[in-house]
Amino acid sequence: MRVHALVKGKVQGIGFRYFAMRAGQELRLTGWVRNLPDGGVEAEAQGDERDLKIFLTEMEKGPQGARVESLRSQAIPEKTGEKDFEWKV
Repeated sequence: MRVHALVKGKVQGIGFRYFAMRAGQELRLTGWVRNLPDGGVEAEAQGDERDLKIFLTEMEKGPQGARVESLRSQAIPEKTGEKDFEWKV
């Protein structure tokens, strides 16, 4: 299963991408996270449904200093060939 997520709020400049990347790696997910020009954060994550639910819950909390106002997620087609969870610039 793979999900696409958009996070809005105070989520840039406080280590949110690193937080999301570490959460994805700890859950052994593949995918990526990146900042958006509008101040939000975007991520795609792939793994089993249980781990993805945990990942999205962590994204809703965010790291210390974050203020998540909304998180929208939806299932998208799985991708092949990814090895890790990484952050994109």
